[in-house]
Amino acid sequence: MTDTSANSGANPGLFSRLDWKTLGPLAALLLLLVIGGLLNENFLSSGNLLNILTRSAFIGIIAIGATFVISAGGIDLSVGSMAAFTAGVMIMLMNWMLGVTDMIWLIVITGVVAGALIGSAAGWLNGILITRGGIEAFIVTLGTMGIYRSLVTYLADGGTLSLDRDVRALYRPVYYGDVFGLAVPVILFALTALAGWVILNNTAFGRHVQSVGASEDVARYSAINTDRIKVYAFMIQGACVALATIVYVPRLGSASATTGVLWELEAIAAVIIGGTLLKGGYGRIGGTIAGALILTLIGNILNLTDLISNYLNGAVQGVIIIAAVFLQRGLARKS
Repeated sequence: MTDTSANSGANPGLFSRLDWKTLGPLAALLLLLVIGGLLNENFLSSGNLLNILTRSAFIGIIAIGATFVISAGGIDLSVGSMAAFTAGVMIMLMNWMLGVTDMIWLIVITGVVAGALIGSAAGWLNGILITRGGIEAFIVTLGTMGIYRSLVTYLADGGTLSLDRDVRALYRPVYYGDVFGLAVPVILFALTALAGWVILNNTAFGRHVQSVGASEDVARYSAINTDRIKVYAFMIQGACVALATIVYVPRLGSASATTGVLWELEAIAAVIIGGTLLKGGYGRIGGTIAGALILTLIGNILNLTDLISNYLNGAVQGVIIIAAVFLQRGLARKS
C-alpha cells in the first residue's frame, strides 16, 4: 500500500522547488514595473522605459565587472574614483591634442583608447597589490579610492575639467546616438552583459573565478593559479569601469572630484540584489542586470511620484543591500 504522507514529504510543491536566488530579482523587477505603472501613467511610456535602460547602463556595466570580483571573493571600493580619474585624464588628453592635430575623430579615438588602457591598468594594479602584497581587497581598494579621487581633484585644481566643445560635438553620439531606436549605452550594456555571462558560465576561467571565491585553498590545491584569477577579475572590473566612463564622458563633457560618487555602492548593490553571494563562490550576471534595473527603477519611481525625497535615494539603496544580504542568508539556511 502506498504511503501518501511519505510521498508528499519527499516531493515538495512547485513553490518550494523554485530557485528563488534566480527568480527573486526578476520577480522584484516585475513587481516594481507594476507598482510604477499604477502610481504614474507615464511610467510605462516608451520614452521613460528607454530612459531607465539608458541610465542603468553606467552602473550596469560596472556591476558586471563587480560580479567577477565579488564571485572571486573580493570587493572593489575604488570604481567611482577610478571612473572620475579616467574621465579626467581622457578630457585633458583630448583637449591637449587639439594643439597637435585638427583631426577631431583621431582625438576622440585616442581618448577612448587611453580610457580603456587606464581603466584596465587601474584594475591590474588593484589585483597586483592584493595578490603580491597580501593585503585585503577592502583595504587596497579603499586606499586606491582615495588616491584616484585626490588625483582628479589635483588635475582639476579643485574645480572641473571640461571637454572642448568641438570634440564633444563629435563624441556626443556615443551617449546620445542610437541604432534602430536603441540608445548606444543600452547596446553596449547588452553586449557587455552577454560577454560577461558567457565568460562566467561557459569558460574555465569563469568556473575558476567561482572556485576561488568558494574556497581559495581548495582551488589552489586543484592546481588553479588563484593569484592570476584574482588579477584578471580586477582587470575585468577596471575594463568595465573604463567602458562606462567612455560612455559617460560625452554625457556631461566634464569631470570633477564629485564624478562617480557612490557608484561603488550602486554597483555592489546591483550585484548583491541580483543574487551573487557577497562572500564569493556564486555569481549571476543575469541577476546583476536585474539588480541594476531595480536600482534605476526605484530612483525613477521616486522622481515621478514624490513618495519620499530624492535625497534619500542612497538611504533606500542601503536598506536594499542589507535586506538582500538577509534574504541570501535565509535562503542559504533553507537549502
